[in-house]
Amino acid sequence: MSAEYATFALAPAMRAGGVLAGGDHQVHRDFVDFVVDGRPLLFRLADLDAVSPLASDVPPAIFTAQVRSLLLETEAPLPGGRHIVYGCPECEALACGAVTAVIERDGEDFVWRDFAWQTDERADLEFNGYRGIGPFRFRGAEYRAALAALLDGGSPAARRRVLLVGARVAVLARLAAALRTIGIGADITHDTGGVPADELRGYGAVAFGEAVTEEERRAVRRAFDRAGADVAYVDGLAPIVPVLVAQIEHALDRGPRARRRLAGLAATDGEAGVEVTSPCRVRLTAYRLDRLRRTRGHEVFDGVLGPGRHRIALDAGAVRGRAFVVARASESVLVAAVARGNRAAPEGGGPLGSAV
Repeated sequence: MSAEYATFALAPAMRAGGVLAGGDHQVHRDFVDFVVDGRPLLFRLADLDAVSPLASDVPPAIFTAQVRSLLLETEAPLPGGRHIVYGCPECEALACGAVTAVIERDGEDFVWRDFAWQTDERADLEFNGYRGIGPFRFRGAEYRAALAALLDGGSPAARRRVLLVGARVAVLARLAAALRTIGIGADITHDTGGVPADELRGYGAVAFGEAVTEEERRAVRRAFDRAGADVAYVDGLAPIVPVLVAQIEHALDRGPRARRRLAGLAATDGEAGVEVTSPCRVRLTAYRLDRLRRTRGHEVFDGVLGPGRHRIALDAGAVRGRAFVVARASESVLVAAVARGNRAAPEGGGPLGSAV
């Protein structure tokens, strides 16, 4: 079979969870993504919300079985030598739809070909094939080394626990409940002085409430430094649970910045500026506190954006008063406070293309 060689690698990735407008939620998933020629394979599928079968929250035996299947050490799970490359992030049902491909050996090489969207046992390439993706030929040594490293404990460990530090117990309790709902563990404290070092090292992020003083923040940071814990710190923007969840989701994203689809976000009372590195579905939601300090959420955009910078109009009523905009792609989240009277320009500068 003729196909140019492509490089093969693996990288940590996540499917961003979150509390959505209207009260819905989506589950946070950490997984290992396939990187082909230096670019995540998932990025070639513009509006797909999916994870690879190499998810960090599956039992070790199942994870190992998935790796051995990709190494062709076991029978293919689907007829015709087809393997699931990306599946539903909420469940394991093929009926929800999955991206599959034939994986086969050609001499010492491994070849991935005939990518398709599949919802039952048989793939229909004529109607559901992904034209323009693959075939990919990987050198056997490189391919086996990347996957074998996962069997040797090289898979990134999920660090889906967050420590919430603050004085507003009611807000922290609602935030902790929301995080647990989407699969992120959360604990609440006001003092880390007596917490064992091993426990501190189990957290991936620390979120500070607005009422936490700078002195208290420094004390928390010193405790984590003494424990040798590498954590991300989040300064809560407002007592708005969906905004805080989005901030924490962003902090938990340990993937390389160069491989993120959402590269920038800024917002004013008239427009949001969004920078995208590759085609993807982007959802923008505006949140604000009304006069009674109740949270109001309004979805302002949901569509596929191409690479570049885009301006998206914001309804004045949706961002009245103290307001924030949350941008979501399937694997990343950004949050921006709404500034007043300035043109929105994502970090990096330059003119914005028009999205609407």
